[in-house]
Amino acid sequence: MSDDIKAFYQERKNRINSYAHDEKLKGNLLHYLTENDYEYNFDYLGLPIIQFPQDMAAVQELIWDVKPDLIIETGIARGGSLIQSASILAMIDMKEAYDANTSIDPRNPSRKVIGIDIDIRDHNRKKIEDHHLSGYIELIQDSSISDKVMDYLKSQISNFKSVMVFLDSDHSHDHVLEELKLYSQFVTSGSYIVAFDSVVDDLDEKFNEGKSWNKSKNPKTAVFEFLKDQKTFSIDHSIDSKIFFSVAPSGYLKKS
Repeated sequence: MSDDIKAFYQERKNRINSYAHDEKLKGNLLHYLTENDYEYNFDYLGLPIIQFPQDMAAVQELIWDVKPDLIIETGIARGGSLIQSASILAMIDMKEAYDANTSIDPRNPSRKVIGIDIDIRDHNRKKIEDHHLSGYIELIQDSSISDKVMDYLKSQISNFKSVMVFLDSDHSHDHVLEELKLYSQFVTSGSYIVAFDSVVDDLDEKFNEGKSWNKSKNPKTAVFEFLKDQKTFSIDHSIDSKIFFSVAPSGYLKKS
């Protein structure tokens, strides 16, 4: 039987294009899933990851395609996202070692995930540091936009050739906008900065009660304001189309 991979990908493309006609269904799904805390249902290699599975799949594709040697994540929560990023970096290292017929040391890899959070709970820190992928992870407890954090990242960035950034800390407009301005400088050409939880812009206001964000001020509004002032980043709409519904609609920003 001949290789039908081209036909497979064409069928996928056609199917993705057809999703554009299902906005009502998408909206209904988002409201139902958010109201029922669907994003809290999943673990990644033993630690909770508070994401939609669609975004988990999109993120692993991005990491595998770009092959960064540094991923910076703001917002750690229970650690599952850090572990996912570390696991894909480890698999990239494994592939490169396989191709070169060499070995890797998972306790001392060259690739790294830096996780930044203003409040890393002791029990979460312990679970991350005890994980078999902890050699890939560095934890920083501080505000993601503090001068101290920025100075440290600037001192480290020259050690890496390809950098990707995930923003998932404070979801207020001003904070995300400041993160976008500060962290975009680290993203390398062809890589991404992702603003998570831009979905709050698409949900009923009842989901934002008691929060520092709302339908008029949130990660998505921060993304749109950020994009007004520069030309090197653009929204990768193909990701939104592909995964159908997301916690980060219009939040996957690719650097040219």
